[in-house]
Amino acid sequence: MKGTPLVVDETLESETRDLLARRAARLREQGESTVEEAVHWIAEFPLGEERYALPLESLRAALPLRMVTPVPLSAPAVIGVLRFQGQVLSALSLASLLGGHGWRQDPAVLLVVDRGDGELCALDCEAIPRPTTLPLASVEAARARAEGPVMEVFTHDRQLIHLIDPKRLFGRSDGGVRHAR
Repeated sequence: MKGTPLVVDETLESETRDLLARRAARLREQGESTVEEAVHWIAEFPLGEERYALPLESLRAALPLRMVTPVPLSAPAVIGVLRFQGQVLSALSLASLLGGHGWRQDPAVLLVVDRGDGELCALDCEAIPRPTTLPLASVEAARARAEGPVMEVFTHDRQLIHLIDPKRLFGRSDGGVRHAR
């Protein structure tokens, strides 16, 4: 009888070691999967029925649209001009710049944006954008395959957001957008 408890103890010890090894492996997997994914901060807003966004680092301010002074005989994309922190900025129609997408409601907000070259301009918008994030890997993949200023990026919950690259938007040579200030 003295040998039986040793066999039981050895079996329990072996089962315990196996159980602990499996638990440790599960915890290692969880630890690896809970590592924070790199993200890209954006300012998201509606444009018609779709969701659009600008990189948060390019956004300088959100102002009421009523601050704009119309400019007669200006280019179709130009709404007018406004004064912001001592500078005179062009206020531009984002829908017009993007090729005629329609607003769901009249724009009420101007987004003061760094164009990507250090110059500022204002873009009209339906609502004050909300800050959120996109997976950085998804943004980089979308940037690599995008040919124009708008990249299609999917959120963590598989929602489509059209991310606007200001540098590409204002760097295009398609009828005056490049020179808008």
